[in-house]
Amino acid sequence: MKLINIGFGNMVNANRLITIVSPDSAPIKRLVQEARDRGALIDASYGRRTRAVLVMDSDHVILSALQPETVANRIDGGAEEPAEKYGEDEIHDE
Repeated sequence: MKLINIGFGNMVNANRLITIVSPDSAPIKRLVQEARDRGALIDASYGRRTRAVLVMDSDHVILSALQPETVANRIDGGAEEPAEKYGEDEIHDE
């Protein structure tokens, strides 16, 4: 079992993760609201702005304050932050 830190010390089992999406579109907002209505929403954003929505294979929906790219990088084992945080000019491929 591989656990991923999704912010504020909260961990998610990477093997149970189906997708990581941005919360901006109307279908994702509906997905979050439906999960809230059926009691399957886990808000791990600690009151901060939700930047990533994680959908689990158990039909639970998890809200995170981290960018989707950051969570994806943590799954791959890298601790790198997304390029947009630093600006494209400051990141150099080696």
